[in-house]
Order: sequence, then structure tokens, then C-alpha cells
Amino acid sequence: MTTQLFNTAHFVQAMRDNGYKNAAYALAELMDNSIQAGASQVELLCGEKEFIDQRRRMRIDQIAVLDNGAGMNAEVMKVALQFGNGTHLKASEQTGMGRFGMGLPSASISQCKRVDVWSWQNGVDSALHTYLDLDKITSREQRGIPEPVQSEIPDVWRKVGTSWGKSGTLVVWSKIDRAMWRTAQAVITNSEFIIGRMYRKFIESKSVAIRLVQFDIEQPMPTAKDKLAQPNDPGYLMERTSCPAPFNDQAMFEVWGHESTYEVNFEGGNHLIKMEFSMAKREARENSPGGKVAGSLPHGAHAGRNIGTSVVRAGRELDLSQVWVLSEQTERWWGVKIEFPPALDKLFGVTNNKQSAHSFTDLGTIDFDEELKGGKTITALRDEMLEDGDPRAPLMDIAHHILSNIREMRRRLKEYTAGSRTKGGRHPGIIPEVIATTVTKEMQEEGYEGVSDKDEGLPDEQRQLLIENALIAEGVDEVKAHEFAATLVSDGRKYGFETTHLETAAFFSVKTKGGSIVILLNMNHPAYTHLIEVLEDDTEGVSPEQLQYRLNRAADGLKLLLMAWARYEDGLDGKRREAAQDARTDWGRIARRFLSHDE
Repeated sequence: MTTQLFNTAHFVQAMRDNGYKNAAYALAELMDNSIQAGASQVELLCGEKEFIDQRRRMRIDQIAVLDNGAGMNAEVMKVALQFGNGTHLKASEQTGMGRFGMGLPSASISQCKRVDVWSWQNGVDSALHTYLDLDKITSREQRGIPEPVQSEIPDVWRKVGTSWGKSGTLVVWSKIDRAMWRTAQAVITNSEFIIGRMYRKFIESKSVAIRLVQFDIEQPMPTAKDKLAQPNDPGYLMERTSCPAPFNDQAMFEVWGHESTYEVNFEGGNHLIKMEFSMAKREARENSPGGKVAGSLPHGAHAGRNIGTSVVRAGRELDLSQVWVLSEQTERWWGVKIEFPPALDKLFGVTNNKQSAHSFTDLGTIDFDEELKGGKTITALRDEMLEDGDPRAPLMDIAHHILSNIREMRRRLKEYTAGSRTKGGRHPGIIPEVIATTVTKEMQEEGYEGVSDKDEGLPDEQRQLLIENALIAEGVDEVKAHEFAATLVSDGRKYGFETTHLETAAFFSVKTKGGSIVILLNMNHPAYTHLIEVLEDDTEGVSPEQLQYRLNRAADGLKLLLMAWARYEDGLDGKRREAAQDARTDWGRIARRFLSHDE
């Protein structure tokens, strides 16, 4: 008698939490399969439909990946939907992106409860179909992979898809319950950035074109809203990429030093590891004529989302690793790429979802300055680690080489920016309004909507006038209101602070006009004196004791504000108390995002 090794229903439910960062990384697993199958065209089709809760809104309903690759027969389809199985598992076949046999099923169920697969090798009308349905698996109605049978592809996908070759595959996600992005536009926008980075080499060489489509699933049209993914190069050495102008059709960085190649002997074979370093051109790092810091300009913000070391395996990026990254503005202006073959997966510690290389990332825990004290060489350190059986030992030379180049690039960048600091040492781009604007844009891409958002598309002149009139109505001087509104709109900021004397007990007032959110601080309120005035007063000639007094007074003022809220909440009961607690939680959630943003 033997006991079943796995409880299928529980195992599949547990596999849902398999560590995919978001839907884009899960979709990349499907695209890996497409490219591995020789596809020259891959399509991400995002269907949404109208839902009604408190109001009508469009929400993602089904997502599909279509390709014109080699397609699968019935046996291969069953293997493809098995966990831990695949067609590229042997060591001799580890030359492409596939290997682990977890991609299609694990990536799909991480985002949805049902995945349907159609595949054909002799025209789309010959397509075979099978599926996985978590609800049926949980109820034990589905105990295995249904035998693939010939089945017509639903009309909705025939209408919006264009890559219907003689052979190909269509994977459809439905019952989507775990995707963090709730609209088709959010899925497309976020996926384009990540997928463009992962497959930049394939897109740039035109070996693969990735079409991104959003459409109404209840009224599918052949002319769906679509675009082609552009390469996103975190090293910024490619031309014609998704980087905003003026660096959309020219490289924003230039090569630093020379491409480095290391040969590593691993498990009886010699394998090449390539490294490439780059640093932003001077013109990319210069502030705008209007004084806007380079990091807050569109191209600088783009680089701010691509900070780190690009870890590339078989031409496809696994991870933008944060190893050796510091929390400084200048980190966006350097780039590093390390590329290795699949035969070194074990050495680099590649995870089965192909999202990271943990052994490489662990190199960041090594303090080379401490380890190389007393004249010890990197070769001696590597030999010691080999004797201790440390699996990272073969990567020591490479890690030290990368870190040395990063440090040198940082030194050059700091030489350039040393004179650009403002009085008091604060960088002009590090201001709350910029951070809040950046985070709000991210939240909008994720499907969060605010009352002020609908006016963002108005002409600048109209937006400026709406903001200006709102301020004047609250007692702000006309000239001051005009200058404030003009600056807010021209700088592209969502938020702005202004002061006035409000005839109310509120510490501040919120005005949502012209697509912007203006916070009016009440100068009549004691909190203004305790928190704002005490911190923003000039520090020239002020003694350390006086500065400490100001900080203590501001801290006391913040505590009193929080205690005032606590007393207010304490005085409520029933639904009013629950509403106040919910508001506190929701506000705290947004505040956490604003305060923890990488800027």
C-alpha cells in the first residue's frame, strides 16, 4: 500500500503563491514559451468589460497570449499543463529560455482560476483545446488534464487577434482574481515597461514583435486599440526605445570602459559570462533651462524605474537586481548588464519562475573592503571560499569587478553633481510634491481613480484658470494665486501647497481643481506654528541647541495632532466610529506608499 504523494487540490492551491511579482512577470512565462517555439509574433490581448459597484467602470475580465510559433500536438499540450514537466528539461536541451517545466500552469494560476489552451499545427481550424480549472480541481470534479480535443477558438479572440499562422498557440486566462492591475490599460502600461525590458534584445533585433491590445470583451472589434512593445534598455545604450524624448531615438548612456568577458569552468564545461557597463551622457544629467532637476524630467523618471544590475539569461532578462544599489538620486545614471547561459543556472541560483538569480544577489552580502584587508587578493579570497565549499566562489572575480566599476562610476557622477546642491544640502528634485505626483501616477496605472483625475486632460490654460480662481476664492492674493497655478501646471505636478488664513477650525483644506490637488494650510491654526513654521524657518546662524528645540517642538506638535485624532475617534460610536477607523486605515495605506517611495 502506498499513499498518494500529493493532495492535488491542496497542492494546486498552494502553487498559487509561487512568488510571481505581478501579472507582467507571469505573462512573461507564457511569452517565453512562445519565443522558445519559434514565434515571430506574440500578442498580449487584454479584454475588459463593464462592472457596476458604486458606479460603472471597466475592469479586466480575460487576458490571452497568442503566438504564431510551432504549436503543440495533444501529447505536448498535456505535458505543458503538467506541473514540473516540460519539453526542455534535459541538460542537453538547456540552451533556450525554457527549462523548469513550471511556466505555463504555475504562472497562470498565480493570476487566475482558469486557463484554457488552444494549439494548432495545420491551420487554426485544426486547433486542439484543453484546460485547468481551479474550482473544478478543488471540488475534485477535475482530477487531471482533459484529453485535448479539436475545438473552435472563441470568436472574440479571432476578432482581436492578428497572428493566426498555420501553427500557433492561444493561452487564455479567465476568472482572474489575483491580478493587481484592474483595468486593461493598467495591465498594458505596466506590462509594456517590464516586457519591453525583458525581451529588449529580441524586439530590437526584430526577431519578435510583441503586440499589446486592450478591448471591450463584450463588443470586440478587429480594430482594437493596440501598439507594439518598444525595447526598454536599463543600460540605455540602445536606440529607438521606450525612453521619452529626447532620448527615444538615441542612446541616453555611453559605454563605460570595455565589455568584460569571464570564462568559468562549471560542472565540467567552460562557459562565458559577459558584463557591460554604461553611464549617462552629460546632457542627460543636466537640469532643464527652467531649473527642473534632470531626475524629475521624463527621461530621468524613466531611468529612475530602471535602477539596478540587469541579469540576463539566454538573451532574456531575469531580474533588475538591486544588489549594490544605494538610495541616492545618482544611481539612475549608471547601468550594468551581466549575461550568462542556461548551463550556469545552478551557479547563479536561478529560481524556477525565472524571476531572479539568488546566488548572484547574495554576493551583495560580501564586504569586499573588509575581506581584502591586509593586502589579500581577490584570488586568495576566492580560493578560501572554494575550500569552504561556498557555491559563490566562482563568481568572486566577477562580483568584485562589477562593484569596482559601479564605485568608479559613482565617483564620476558625484564630481559632476557636487556643485548642483542647493543651500542646506537639499537636492531641488527631492520634494514631497514630486514624490506624491510620481506615486499617484503609479496608482492611476493600477486602476485607482480620484475625483481630480478627470480634469487632467484639460488644456493647460483652462487648468491654470480653475486652480487660480479656487485659490482666490479662499483668500489667496491674486498675483500669488496666478504664479502658483502657472508653476503647478507647467511643472506637471499633481500636488501643491499654499498658505492662507482660513476662517475654520480645520488645519488644512483640500481643493481639487484643474486636475490638481491643492492643500491650503491654515495659518490661523496652531498646528501651522508647531509643525510648518518651526521647521521651515531659516537656519542661518541658529545654534545646535535652538535647532534641537525646533525639532522637539515639531515632534511634540505631531504627537498632539495624533492624540487629537485619537480623542475624536474615541468620542464616536457605531457606524461613525467604524467609518473613522476605515478612513484612518485607507489614509495610512496611501501614506505608506508616499513615504516609502524610492525617491
